[in-house]
Amino acid sequence: MCPFCFWHWGFWPWNWTWGGGIIMMVFWAVILVVLFVLLFRWIEGNRTHERDAGNQRAIELLKERLARGEISEEEYERLRRRLED
Repeated sequence: MCPFCFWHWGFWPWNWTWGGGIIMMVFWAVILVVLFVLLFRWIEGNRTHERDAGNQRAIELLKERLARGEISEEEYERLRRRLED
């Protein structure tokens, strides 16, 4: 028997006893929570980016309409503030 092989004596700290099993469950639970948080942040980031891109295009269209004289400056400001909110 190996004198440096503690697991043969039952002293190995990461075996599947109550202590080792609970530690491994907590470890994997933390890993899963981190993965879910990263996934949801990535999904929300994509939605925010799409929304911002849509607002920028709408503001460009408002500027074009103002330049053509289709809307007044007051109406432009009112619509722009509404889009930015």
